[in-house]
Amino acid sequence: MLTLTQRLPADPNAAAPHRLVLSAEERTRSRQRFVMENGEEVQLMLPRGTLLRDGDLLAGADGSALVRVRAMAEPVLTARAAHALTLLRAAYHLGNRHVALELGCDYLRLSPDSVLADMLVQLGLTTVSETAPFQPEPGAYGGHGHEFVRPPHLPHG
Repeated sequence: MLTLTQRLPADPNAAAPHRLVLSAEERTRSRQRFVMENGEEVQLMLPRGTLLRDGDLLAGADGSALVRVRAMAEPVLTARAAHALTLLRAAYHLGNRHVALELGCDYLRLSPDSVLADMLVQLGLTTVSETAPFQPEPGAYGGHGHEFVRPPHLPHG
């Protein structure tokens, strides 16, 4: 069994012969066994608190056997608003509830929850249940040395 001990920065040009597709929750586990797309079992032995993002590369202690992490498409609730202030207000209320939340320029994405969906509609947002990769923000204090990487859907500035 392959043991992966290093998280390397995402590099879209790196040749990674293996893929490990994980849910948002699974990408928070730094020490666990998983099965890659090719059926091979791998053991993660990363520093505690390591948060994996879509595109990250993993390697063994000797730097061999590159594995690319991919975000699994999973059930999510996507909320959109006609006005930025409405979207911002919703993000504030969800943050007060410590909800894992993906932020986009024109949407918020969270795990399905009927009570939160009702709250979002009451705040003036439209919601849709869909299946998509879920990339929640790691949190201001939850990075554990994981540098902030601007998601590709957020503009600079």
